[in-house]
Amino acid sequence: MAEQPLGSISEHFGQLEDPRIERNKLHPLLNIIVIAICAVICGAENWVDVELYGNLKKEWLEKFLDLTNGIPSHDTFGRVFRRLKAEPFQACFLAWVKAVNTITGGQVIAIDGKELRRSMDTTLGKRAIHMVSAWASENRLVLAQQKVDEKSNEITAIPALLEMLEIAGCIITIDAMGCQTEIAQQITDQQGDYVLAVKENQGHLFEDIEHLCQLYLQHEQPMFYFNDYAKTVDKDHDRIEIRECWTLDAVFYGPSIRNIDQWAKIQTVVMIRRERRLPNKTEIHTRYYISSLTGKAERFLKVIREHWGIENSVHWVLDMAFNEDQSRLHKDHGAENLAVIRHMALNLLRNEKTAKLGIKAKRLKAGWDDAYLFKVLSA
Repeated sequence: MAEQPLGSISEHFGQLEDPRIERNKLHPLLNIIVIAICAVICGAENWVDVELYGNLKKEWLEKFLDLTNGIPSHDTFGRVFRRLKAEPFQACFLAWVKAVNTITGGQVIAIDGKELRRSMDTTLGKRAIHMVSAWASENRLVLAQQKVDEKSNEITAIPALLEMLEIAGCIITIDAMGCQTEIAQQITDQQGDYVLAVKENQGHLFEDIEHLCQLYLQHEQPMFYFNDYAKTVDKDHDRIEIRECWTLDAVFYGPSIRNIDQWAKIQTVVMIRRERRLPNKTEIHTRYYISSLTGKAERFLKVIREHWGIENSVHWVLDMAFNEDQSRLHKDHGAENLAVIRHMALNLLRNEKTAKLGIKAKRLKAGWDDAYLFKVLSA
């Protein structure tokens, strides 16, 4: 067999426990995983696609896989990934990410959830699968993911996801669902910092922060109260977007915010006002945040904007380039494990820098050009 382009993946996924009984192991588990990864990189969206890819690319795959027993059927792919335990599979993904990337301190790690909309099973009364993912903004990589328990919500999944990660020195950003005192405490216990969006789900916190910020903003000299202010203006075709940020010292103004002392190491209250001017209308939205960080308003503008990279660079790409929202897998661990493979494919495609193409075009190129797929797998 030729040079192994999947050395790192083989190393980290090669020790997974095979869910099949011995007499049914016609195809090695690693073969099934590797073929699935290659197929998804090259455009496959379901197990039928994966089998088709394997059969069409069998000659190339034989260069680094032992395919004595041929390519597994789509039923085999489906059965194996349904039965393969999701937690160890995700642990292998995390170990692989750590091995091939260095997550530098000080960068933003955005945490957000995404629903796999077509994964619901109305016949069995099962709701759609919801995955919470962690995204490293500087590396532009998915770091890990955690399935939300069917009878719970993101509040229980986020702590489990954080436990997987080494976040010391990093800034964790989470939307309003993650604005919980226990989550703030966990982040600081793991030596990270947090920027958490505040909405009405936190009792009096939103009410008190909104009242305080709006009161001071209406003063003749608002900067007498606010620590800092920053503004950015972006112009794109017929759209103008203005972002303004004000910060308050949470320690000094803490007595005006009920139960502020329950938030671990809180330092700053942040108000962001976003104005979008379109040809036919103007939209204005105001949002509030709490943070364990101190610093300039300009820094908070940057951090909060980087949080939305997980929406634009992960969730949107998974839907538009991988067609994830149309996946109908729902049995056992199949949908969850395929979601992990999509994350692996996305990371590998992003790591390959020579082709100046979007993710969808890179998938096409990998499917058409074996030499380029080799580059992607070796990135």
